[in-house]
Amino acid sequence: MTFLRSQGPALAGLLLSSALASSCEAPPVVATQDRQQQTRYGRIEGSVVVQGPARGNAVVFLYDATRPPPPQGTGRPVAFSITALEDLYGTDVNTFTSGPFTAPFTFPLVRPGNYLLRGFIDTDTCRTPSCQQGSCAPEVTPCHGPDFIPWYNVTAEPNMFDVGGAAVDAANRVPRVFTVGETEDGTPVPVTGVTVSFSSDTATVRADRPVFNVVGSATIDPSGIQTFKLRSRPISDGVVTLRAPVFIVRFVDENQDGVPDDANKDGVPDLWPRIVVRKLSDSGTGLADENDLDGNGVLDTEGVDYPHLDGTQDGKPDAVILGTTLLADSLQSALYDADGHPKMDAVVPVTELNVALRPMAIDVRDPAAPAILKTMPAGRYGITVLQYTGQVWKLPNELSPQLAPALGLPPVEGQGFSFQVR
Repeated sequence: MTFLRSQGPALAGLLLSSALASSCEAPPVVATQDRQQQTRYGRIEGSVVVQGPARGNAVVFLYDATRPPPPQGTGRPVAFSITALEDLYGTDVNTFTSGPFTAPFTFPLVRPGNYLLRGFIDTDTCRTPSCQQGSCAPEVTPCHGPDFIPWYNVTAEPNMFDVGGAAVDAANRVPRVFTVGETEDGTPVPVTGVTVSFSSDTATVRADRPVFNVVGSATIDPSGIQTFKLRSRPISDGVVTLRAPVFIVRFVDENQDGVPDDANKDGVPDLWPRIVVRKLSDSGTGLADENDLDGNGVLDTEGVDYPHLDGTQDGKPDAVILGTTLLADSLQSALYDADGHPKMDAVVPVTELNVALRPMAIDVRDPAAPAILKTMPAGRYGITVLQYTGQVWKLPNELSPQLAPALGLPPVEGQGFSFQVR
């Protein structure tokens, strides 16, 4: 204040007005090297629409369209949204009316790109008519509430009585691809008015995920063919309720021409479920696939590259699997008619599968051009069963007795199984 008085009122007024002006102007914003801070996001929003008496939370997954989920691909969600059943059904939450019921959803932070939307109603089986009347039907006894927990593979997929759904073209029911574009200045263009539909009349899941134990040697002999058995293994403990797991056997017909596919050209029709024996990483919990340490389903930019059969290497991390064949001799009468023609509409639930493991390692980094490796890489291998319904079960998983207690999950014998190539 002494300085202002000594310079006179004119200068004091000028300095005061300058100070006030400076305090009202926004500070300059300078871009940093942090890519996250510089990323401009769009959004995808719309409504879930549910038809039918099932009651539960609506779970919607967002997928990169280039990496669709099972059974079409092996993609994993880039985001998910949950709409609580109270918000979806309102005053009808405890009735058995069929709706339709609707509620909004939003994915607010979506990078420009192409996307698919899938989901399911995570059904509260305690809200079935019989349970509401005080006596649950045998198939839902004991009943359970919504059981989707996104943080673990063993609790992150639909099970029996859940209801599948997707954003599809209304005319042909083909999944729609939604594009978050950009304007000329790079501003993302939002996608609005999306409808994700669920109908318990047509899309109720009829089986639990294919939980299993492996019966057979855990040591793989690289010199010859060996067989092992997959046996369904019910689990009903804590947050995991999978009381009726089965393997659903049927012919693969991805091009829908009415003839079984033969993708590997071995002369044997391809069957669901698909059995994949995949190489595991030895780091972290030991659950991640080799060269996919973050578990996002995308191969890491750096990793192990094994020699191909001709001795060459492509310099890129490999996705290594072993050759497997589903042995279905005991199912011939269920899969073929009396004249030996495939029954393309046959859907055969079984509790055991026999699998042959061939002494062959394959790099499937590019699924369209798989490369046979020179040798079978040493290390640990997990096993994945993929149903035609898109339901998946993997070993090892978070129910492994070595991992489960620290995660608050029930330890289950056999769920830590892995093969070993020495």
